[in-house]
Amino acid sequence: MSTASTRTSGEWLQAWDPEDEAGWDSGLAWRTLWITTFCLTLAFIAWFLPSAIIPKLNSLGYTWTKSQLYWMAAMPGLAAGLFRLVWMVLPPIMGTRKMVSLSTVLLIASTLGWGVRVQQPTAPYWELMVLAFLAGIGGGVFSGFMPSTSFFFPKRMQGTALGLQAGLGNFGVSVVQLLTPYLIAMSGLAIFGASQVLKTAGKPDKEVWFQNAAFVWIPLMIIGGLLAWTMLKSVPIKANIKQQFDIFGGQDTWWMTLIYIMTFGTFSGLAAQFGLLMANLYGSGNEQVVSGTGAAAKVLIEGYAVPDPVKYVFLGPLIGAGARVVFSPLTDRMGGAKWSLVSGIGLIAAIIYTIPSLSPDYSSAAALKGDFTQFLWGMLAIFLFSGIGNASTFKQMPMIFERRQAGGVIGWTAAIAAFGPFFFGVGVNLLGPVAFYWIGVAWAIMCTAIVWMRYARPGAPKPS
Repeated sequence: MSTASTRTSGEWLQAWDPEDEAGWDSGLAWRTLWITTFCLTLAFIAWFLPSAIIPKLNSLGYTWTKSQLYWMAAMPGLAAGLFRLVWMVLPPIMGTRKMVSLSTVLLIASTLGWGVRVQQPTAPYWELMVLAFLAGIGGGVFSGFMPSTSFFFPKRMQGTALGLQAGLGNFGVSVVQLLTPYLIAMSGLAIFGASQVLKTAGKPDKEVWFQNAAFVWIPLMIIGGLLAWTMLKSVPIKANIKQQFDIFGGQDTWWMTLIYIMTFGTFSGLAAQFGLLMANLYGSGNEQVVSGTGAAAKVLIEGYAVPDPVKYVFLGPLIGAGARVVFSPLTDRMGGAKWSLVSGIGLIAAIIYTIPSLSPDYSSAAALKGDFTQFLWGMLAIFLFSGIGNASTFKQMPMIFERRQAGGVIGWTAAIAAFGPFFFGVGVNLLGPVAFYWIGVAWAIMCTAIVWMRYARPGAPKPS
C-alpha cells in the first residue's frame, strides 16, 4: 500500500486515488462506508419519524383534518429537497469528517421535538409543521453523505458501495415504521414523560408511551456523531460552489435527474404517504360507507376488518431498500442502464395495476377486501421496481461523469428526487390518488424512453 494514499494532515488525506489498486486503502474506504451508513440510517429514521407518528395524531387527541395531515406528512419531503440543495455542495468544502459528524448531531433537534409534542395534544399546527420541516434534515444529508463516500471507492465498485450505503440507509424508513408500534407499548423505556391514551374506532382504548418512538434514537445519534468525528478522514477534492455548478452544463445531468425522480422520488413519496393513503382509502370510517346510497347514508358492512396501517406500512420501504441492496452488485456486473430499463417498465406495469384499487368498492365486504389486496400488492410492486432503479441510477452516474462531477450529480439528483414526499402528498390531496397515479404512469413512460435512447440501446451515446 502506497503511503502517499494514507498520509494525513490532521483530518485531510494528503493524497487519494482509489483507481490506483496498489495505493488504495480499502480499510479506510470500507470504514467510511459503514460509519456513514450507520449515520445515514439514523438520518432516514429522523426523516420518516413523522410518517410513523402523523397517522396516529388524532388518535392521541389532536383534531386535524385529512388535508392538514397530508400537508404535515408532505412537509419533510419539501424540507429534504431544499436541504439537499445545501448538502450537495458540502463534501468538497467541509470534508467527510465534519459533514457527517455535525449532520448526525443535527438530527436530534426534530427527533427530540416530536418526542415532547406527542405526549399531550396541545401543540399548535404551526409548531408541528416546523418539526416536520426540521425532520427534513434527515433526508437532506443524503446529498452530502453519498457523494463523499463515492470519493473513497474505485468506479468498478461504486455500484455496490453506493447501493449498500443507500439501501441500508433506506432501511431506516422501515425500521422506524416497524418498531414504532412496539416501542410505544414499552413502559420501561419511558424514562421521560407520562403515558398517553390511544383511541381507535372499534377498538378498546390503549395506554401507550409515544415519546419512546423518538427518544430511543437520540443516544444512537450521539454515538454516530462521535464515531464520525473520531474515525473518519476527508478526501482532498476541493471545489467552491461556483466550480461545482459546472455539472449543469451537460444534458446528462438533466436526463438522470428525471430518471431518479422516477425511482427515488417514487420510493420516498410512497414511503411517506403509504400509511396515510391506506388509512384514508380503507381505514376506519370507510367500512361503513356504501356507494350509491347517498352521502349521508351509512350502514355497517359485516365481515370487513379494518386494516391497521402499522402492520403493513413498513413492508414497502423494506422491499424497496432491500431491492437497492440486492441489485447493486448486479449493476456492477451488468451495467446500470439495463436495470434502469427494467425499473421503468416494471413501474409502468405496477402503477397501472394499482390504479383500480385507488377507488375502493364499498358495496360489500368481499369487494372491499379484494380491492385492498390489489392495493397492497400493487404498492409493494411499485416499491420493488423503484428500489431496483435506485440501485441502477447510482451505478450509472459514476460511469457517465468524472469523479468530482459524479459526486455533484449524485447530490443534485438526490436533492430533486427528495421532493417526492411533498409532491406525492400535495398531488394526492389536490388531484386525488387516481389522477396522480396516472401522471406517474406518464412520467415512467417518458423516463423509460430516455433510458433506452440515451443509455441502454445498442450504440447509445452514453452506455452505462
